[in-house]
Amino acid sequence: MQRSRAFRRSVVPAALALGLVLGAAGAAAAHVEVDSSTAQALAVDAQVAFSAEGESSTAGIADVKVVLPGGLAPADVTLVKAPEGWALTPTADGYAVAGPALAPGAAAEWTVKVRQLPNTDSLVFKTLVDYSDGHTDRWIELPQNGGKPEHPAPTLALRPAAPGATPLAGATPSAGASAPASAPASASASVAASAPASPSAPPSVAAAAPKDGADGTGDGTSTTAVVLGSVAGVAVLGTLVALVLRRRKSPSA
Repeated sequence: MQRSRAFRRSVVPAALALGLVLGAAGAAAAHVEVDSSTAQALAVDAQVAFSAEGESSTAGIADVKVVLPGGLAPADVTLVKAPEGWALTPTADGYAVAGPALAPGAAAEWTVKVRQLPNTDSLVFKTLVDYSDGHTDRWIELPQNGGKPEHPAPTLALRPAAPGATPLAGATPSAGASAPASAPASASASVAASAPASPSAPPSVAAAAPKDGADGTGDGTSTTAVVLGSVAGVAVLGTLVALVLRRRKSPSA
């Protein structure tokens, strides 16, 4: 009986700990993914598929904003497939896909066609996922010092270009092309606006210290006065203590 109780006492906490670990792993698994069967540098008309998992149980995904990496411009991207009623709109630095809000928990999946992929080894697509209740998930973080970010930006690895592959005529060198006046706000602007401002540096000790002289150098007069006053106070106190001790030692009259 004692062994059975001891076994239960050891197994129950272990099971609870395992459940917490699995629950945390499930929560961390939710993110935006990108994939392509033609993930090769300089590939022409490459189809790139995205999937943004719905993380809210009360609100659905209403739109997604994507920042295009260097070497791609909004004009290079066209929509191939998206949720029913959704459409693609170019932005200043990428594109947005939006439409009727999806059901809570449902993933937003869409595919775009890229005129030509850049000649590089990977592409990072910083992504903002907006929900119908106004909440935004920002998948924009990059690995730092070998660690895994909490909200990683979706990244597509590219195979080396095929032999003889060359850039198309008129290919866009960067993603800095201007967007039409009716384009929605850029995702990168939203990313920059959401970055916390750096705290102000506290004032230095030297700056906060009072100055003796008008020129800030000090003439030493106030310091000397303080020292002399302290010495005098100690001398007076010593004299009083000596008198008290002497009276206690003397016989009563």
